[in-house]
Amino acid sequence: MSKIFKKLDDKLTAFIKAQKMFFVATAPLGEGGHVNVSPKGYDSFAVIDPLTVAYLDLGGSGIETLAHLKENGRITIMFCAFEGKANILRLYGRGVAVSFDDPGFDDLCKLFPPEPRVRSVIKVKITRIADSCGWGVPFYEFTGERAQLRRHHQNRELMDWHQHRYNSNAASIDGLEGLIKPETDP
Repeated sequence: MSKIFKKLDDKLTAFIKAQKMFFVATAPLGEGGHVNVSPKGYDSFAVIDPLTVAYLDLGGSGIETLAHLKENGRITIMFCAFEGKANILRLYGRGVAVSFDDPGFDDLCKLFPPEPRVRSVIKVKITRIADSCGWGVPFYEFTGERAQLRRHHQNRELMDWHQHRYNSNAASIDGLEGLIKPETDP
């Protein structure tokens, strides 16, 4: 039986911290838009307070989450127990993306272990917390993080990496605004 929680308590926070992976889901408002679900790894999730969480957006091939958050702010984060007692925990909320060129980005990054390249920090105000049984989730053994993403990021100079992000992440697959280079003074 599913249970609704008013806030993240110590037990829920411990469950979140024990998970090696989580999933993020967002969607555009438009009828024809694509729902996006992204798996996340590394030590990239932080509980800020009982109703606020954040995670590192380390970048990838798309910009769906950031574009959806800009459009409507809706986000769901799901944790699954792949070992131990079966459990699924969903955090529903309103999110904002604070990108590498935004004020407050460096301060938010201090919540996490250092990462060489972070596209954005996604900060979420939680509006609903619910668990469910997770009986259908199989057991999996964690053997380590993949190194490819970090290697890929480190192969570019920082300014080249920034420019690549602006070029490749300007719009979502549905044409929503993604990562936009800030205007500079003439």
